[in-house]
Amino acid sequence: MNIPYIDTNFIENNTDFGKLVNDLKRAFVNPDLIVPMRHHHDFPNPEENKDSTLLLMPAWNPGREAGVKIVTVSPNNGKFDLPSIQGTYIYLDAHKGGIKAILEAKALTAKRTAAASALASSFLSRKNASSLLMIGTGALSANLIKAHASVRPIKNVFVWGRNPEKSLAICDAFSGDDLTVQSVRDIEEVISEVDIISCATLSQDPLVFGKFLKQGQHIDLVGAYKKNMREADDETIRKSSIFLDTYQGGLKESGDIVIPLEKGIIDRSHIKADLFELCSEVKSGRTYDSEITLFKSVGHALEDLAAATYYYEQFKSEQKQLTQIS
Repeated sequence: MNIPYIDTNFIENNTDFGKLVNDLKRAFVNPDLIVPMRHHHDFPNPEENKDSTLLLMPAWNPGREAGVKIVTVSPNNGKFDLPSIQGTYIYLDAHKGGIKAILEAKALTAKRTAAASALASSFLSRKNASSLLMIGTGALSANLIKAHASVRPIKNVFVWGRNPEKSLAICDAFSGDDLTVQSVRDIEEVISEVDIISCATLSQDPLVFGKFLKQGQHIDLVGAYKKNMREADDETIRKSSIFLDTYQGGLKESGDIVIPLEKGIIDRSHIKADLFELCSEVKSGRTYDSEITLFKSVGHALEDLAAATYYYEQFKSEQKQLTQIS
């Protein structure tokens, strides 16, 4: 039996963010899902004289589906014209143990990450939020714009990146859409005017400054995945009601939360809720219009499993239709 491979093109062409967001929401309230801590292993890479990293992110829905994302990080791959981060998702039958499919992990991760931010926004941004500032021009940026627009009536989008050509390219990609997407040279041009600020960068220093924020904004922090990295300054953290994708990762992995906790800018009680609590309505999201809300995500294997299931079901449906036609 051939194991199907669900590639980047299929994932790109079969994403309805509204549906994917709803699937993630259902996963976060499913008490049967089991998600162990992810495995992080640094190992020697003698030819490069620099360690590489292996990440394993498993999750199970007992008796139904299971999966594990396998990611390698090879920091020097740029000189080989290869991405430093490469990965594969193995989607399994949790009953009999066979492999149902293999999915390309980069596209899967981009879609589920954007969907998680949109899911958080559905609880945290104002219902009438119509403008978005996208900080960053990487693979996540266009996905975050589309995902946020699937849960809020976004009309105007502003894109900032260190390379203006990349931000213009993102704008061009939306030229046929209902959204008005334009590049800006400085974050300060629009940060005080927009309803939602989404930031997905590899910056080690803050790009979102609390002195520019206005009441009622929602801040979505997706980058800064290491303890020494920041996308928002202390004043932003101090001003905001803070929410995480999960306590498990959010309290340990990102400098945006870890550094303010260590400095005493905030304490554990300032973290209002995670996505498990928001989706199950154990805790509330935004509680008043002028509240500044902040969502910090670091990623979770539950999101990978939910997204893999979403794409696998679509793949099966497409294959069934093709069989009927032939």
